[in-house]
Amino acid sequence: MATSYDFPSDLLAGQAELHEVRAELSALLKRLPWSVEPMDGFSDDNGWRKVERPASPGWTPDEQAQVEKLRARERELAVFVTTHRYWSELSGADVVEARTRLKHAHETQQAAQEEAQEEGG
Repeated sequence: MATSYDFPSDLLAGQAELHEVRAELSALLKRLPWSVEPMDGFSDDNGWRKVERPASPGWTPDEQAQVEKLRARERELAVFVTTHRYWSELSGADVVEARTRLKHAHETQQAAQEEAQEEGG
């Protein structure tokens, strides 16, 4: 049987926010132009595959600030989660297993909530 980990609520909240911040940052970066600075487009077919980029208007100061704010928060949360006092209670392979479980704790909670709704509805 798999070990059950009793994660502290602040650690669960930190991990959940880290997932949210990373998703928000990823979505933002996909919407932004490929280059932070304005750049001409280019086409290069001298490598093993052809690479093409359209001209990039660059990022606005607001977009740059938004990316930096999200990256800073991501770093803060990553440090909080990885250095949390909870990890000192575990050793060896238990740390690895618990860390993996924590990364997926939100999925487990969602599945439990959906199952409860199905039973009650």
